Amino acid sequence: MSDQRPRDENDYDGDGFDGADVNEHLVEGESPRDGYATFGIQGESFGHANEEMDLDEYVAEHVIGDGSAGPGGETGDAADPTERALTTGIVGDNLVSKKAQRSGDPRAAAREAEEAAALRLRAREIEDEILARTPENNPEPSLERVRRAMELLGDPQTSFPMIHLTGTNGKTSTTRIVERLVREHGLKTGRFTSPHLHDFRERISLDGEPVDVERLVRVWDDIDPFIAMVDHESTSNGGVRMTYFEVIVVLAYAVFADAPVDVAIVEVGLGGAWDATNVADGVVSVVTPVALDHQRLLGDTVEDIAHEKKGIIKPGAFAVVAAQVPEVDEILREQCLEVDATMLRERDAYAVTAREAAVGGQMISVKGLAGEYDDLFLPLFGAHQAHNAATAIAAVEAFLGGGETKIDDGVLRAALDAVTSPGRLEVVRRSPTVLVDAAHNPAGAQALREALADSFQFNRLVGLVAVLADKDAEELLLALEPTLDHVVVTRNTSPRSMDPRELGQLAAELYGDDRVTVVDSLPDALDRAAALADDEGVGGGVLATGSVVTAADVRMLLGVTSS
Repeated sequence: MSDQRPRDENDYDGDGFDGADVNEHLVEGESPRDGYATFGIQGESFGHANEEMDLDEYVAEHVIGDGSAGPGGETGDAADPTERALTTGIVGDNLVSKKAQRSGDPRAAAREAEEAAALRLRAREIEDEILARTPENNPEPSLERVRRAMELLGDPQTSFPMIHLTGTNGKTSTTRIVERLVREHGLKTGRFTSPHLHDFRERISLDGEPVDVERLVRVWDDIDPFIAMVDHESTSNGGVRMTYFEVIVVLAYAVFADAPVDVAIVEVGLGGAWDATNVADGVVSVVTPVALDHQRLLGDTVEDIAHEKKGIIKPGAFAVVAAQVPEVDEILREQCLEVDATMLRERDAYAVTAREAAVGGQMISVKGLAGEYDDLFLPLFGAHQAHNAATAIAAVEAFLGGGETKIDDGVLRAALDAVTSPGRLEVVRRSPTVLVDAAHNPAGAQALREALADSFQFNRLVGLVAVLADKDAEELLLALEPTLDHVVVTRNTSPRSMDPRELGQLAAELYGDDRVTVVDSLPDALDRAAALADDEGVGGGVLATGSVVTAADVRMLLGVTSS
């Protein structure tokens, strides 16, 4: 087992990134707000987004060429920020209006550039305000604060129907597939997922795109006084302020009502019964496979976890339930009987009837609630994604036609063709091929191993693994052992990341010393893994996994930040 150490413990790769600057706010998925804040494409340095700056400095740092270099990148040649804005027409995520460009008035474009930069700066301040609250990995098991905030705001969560999703693995992918299917029918959608990969606005999407900065700021300014009222009421009675996740949920529901959306597709953050999202009632509730994860918060058995997750199944709802172990299935069945919900089980009410690996994904056939759908292309890898797609199809059938109306073939094919699931067995680089996957528990690692065997062929596959300290790293590594020729263990940007030497010792016991390399710095670890993958010529690959954070970090380092 080899060991490489960074030049400075708090300055990864000598590029000025202080480990103390990363965020400390997410559950399993703690993804950094800006990833490695000084790493851009191909390791190119760009300014640190966490430093305090005035508006002129902010414009200089965020008015960028084509946006490809990430936060603080400078891809244009013009030194003056206003000149660059005029040249490129882009200010961060926002286009300088064509009217301003056509007018030929540099002052108009400059004003728009400053206004857009001020909005982005305000959005960053809002995120910092929310981050100052109790983090997601320490939730407060109560819906009282969120319900009170909703009440003060006029219950915006009742202004749209909702498809609500829980489970242990597959929630985010299934949520994204459901949203794409519904949107293809011409409905305006709101999508809520967690955690995010690179930008917290990813969590709150309208028609598949992160909420725009202008709407985010405007809605936040509307709800902020009411959140302050709830904080005051709670602390005055000996309680706590609203948590990070609670506030994000309130913001999401307010954004959806403001849009307004025709339907919200909402993934729980953790569990179900007392998850903040559960202040809204889903007309369709979806339960993806339940397995062990977050035991500290949800319980030590799948039965304990299922009892938490069943709480999203509401009276009179359709409950679309993916294949479960018998103990979980029985708990969900009892909940459906208790609240008079219609249970639609995979294998009974719907099923994957055929699947075959294909270039760029797979071909699947599905028996839906209302009919058969044959030879569908799904641009995602692995049998688990085929089952996620079948569950999503059933959920949409239940939502749109009570399970009695078949989805139009053209609509279904167009929607599935456009599905993406960033960070889920995603190819982010070629030569060597680099895959990222957010697997962070044994069940997820097992699905990942099967998907790799099903869809990829490597002469040599090197794992790049960083795991959060509260995860079952041993079982995760064990699940991947037959697939990986070598493993490079490291740390990611989460302060909860497991120490690489401890993880390396664990890996050596399972893989043998000769198959394990320890590298403290993730950028260096990625370089080392790529070199090892290339050792035997063409056909090598790198698999970066172990956490959503790890997937996000590697995406960022390779210049992939789209979501």
